[in-house]
Amino acid sequence: MNPKLTNYLNGVFTPYDGVKSVTELKADLLSDLQERYRELVAEGKDDETAFNMTIDGIGDIEETILEVANISRSLERKVLTNFSASNLPKSDFAGVIAHKGQFNASALRGADFAGADLTGSSFKSSDVREANFNGTNLTDCIFNAVTLTNASFHKSILVRTNINVSGLDGVKFTGVKLTDVTIAKSELRKTIFDNCIFDGVVFDYSDLSGQCFDGQTFIGVKFDKSALNEASFKGATLKNVSFQPYFSLTNKYYRSIKTICFDGAFMDKLTYAWLKGMGAELSKVTVI
Repeated sequence: MNPKLTNYLNGVFTPYDGVKSVTELKADLLSDLQERYRELVAEGKDDETAFNMTIDGIGDIEETILEVANISRSLERKVLTNFSASNLPKSDFAGVIAHKGQFNASALRGADFAGADLTGSSFKSSDVREANFNGTNLTDCIFNAVTLTNASFHKSILVRTNINVSGLDGVKFTGVKLTDVTIAKSELRKTIFDNCIFDGVVFDYSDLSGQCFDGQTFIGVKFDKSALNEASFKGATLKNVSFQPYFSLTNKYYRSIKTICFDGAFMDKLTYAWLKGMGAELSKVTVI
């Protein structure tokens, strides 16, 4: 065995140490190169000539190694971020980076995701009760048909997050800016929103009856076909906010609008006009 060939390959493969498929490629290549080197020596080539001819014969090996390494690492990442159909209650995911992670149909009650980056991840049909999402990056995440009872979202990053047909009893959103978030067909009567900013949020076909939004900020928010009976917006700021009624043969939705408290709220003219036209009580509202 020619040690120069071994040293040469060690130098080429060093940046990819630890990547399993690359290590296997290295072993196979070394075996082939040693065999080729022996053939050249047997043909009468001196050691230096045989070595150079052997190395020249493999072409641009670094490009091949890089391609293999990238594929391998991509597959490893997929394995490491696919936790679907797993039984992982009270698991520690705090601070992890798991972009496009799969947490579907999994038992994750009490799991700790605090400070994690879960951008693009999916939670579908999972039990995520009492989970800790404090400070978690949930950009482009999907929560579909999940149970989130008593989960915590303190200062979480919610951008284009999609929550559909999910149980949100006791869930706490505190100190959160919700940007372009959609919450659809979900029960929100017992959800806690405290010190939040709602920017471009869509509440679609959700039950917000009795919800307290006092002192919070709403910009470009749509309460589309959502129940708002006895909701409170005391001291809240509303800009370009719409309350689109659901189809009804009665005036039920308009009657519910009249039960909403807007005392001390600040509104732009468009929002004010929209609500006034629906019969809301706005005598204590300040138009901005």
